Amino acid sequence: MTRRFLMTALLLLFVTASSAVSPTAVAADARVFMGEMWNRAVETLSKKLPQTERLARFRELFEADFDGPGIARFVLGRYWRSASQQEQQEFLKLFDDYVVFVYGTRLANFNGESFKVRGSRTEESGVIVSTDVINPGEAPIKIDWRLVTVNGAFKINDIIIEGISMMVTQRSEFASVIQRHGGQVSGLLELMREKTKTASAAR
Repeated sequence: MTRRFLMTALLLLFVTASSAVSPTAVAADARVFMGEMWNRAVETLSKKLPQTERLARFRELFEADFDGPGIARFVLGRYWRSASQQEQQEFLKLFDDYVVFVYGTRLANFNGESFKVRGSRTEESGVIVSTDVINPGEAPIKIDWRLVTVNGAFKINDIIIEGISMMVTQRSEFASVIQRHGGQVSGLLELMREKTKTASAAR
């Protein structure tokens, strides 16, 4: 048996084994990913820190666990195709800063609420992990997390809070801004530059 034949056989065995993983196993792995991500979020965001440091830590979480480029293209919607290549590249950069500033600021009062996985299911577009976020004395907040696989690793592609998709909501907000600027993406980019100055400083 030649070395090349052996390597080919091993490769085929690996591919076959990988493709044979059951949907149940994929969903179980997704639940583990979400639990670990939540623990990192609690460790990072529950500490009282200066805003610049808090945003820097939130950026690390976002870049590690979220499908930033995929989300960015989705929320720009049909305007992605009409944008110039330069506008597309600037939007991808500004979108990261925008998410860090807007959501990092909103999580300033995060107090390490507990997290419970209710279940998970596989879909054509990825895996949905259904969870409850629990704050004592309040009704649990039902959150579904859509996970996709990017370069062999799970990434969060959407957050659905009480049935409302954050991606769809953001796309609607951005479309309204672009429409107010005559359908030009440049108007949205200008608004995002102004909003994200603080987040840019937290790089």
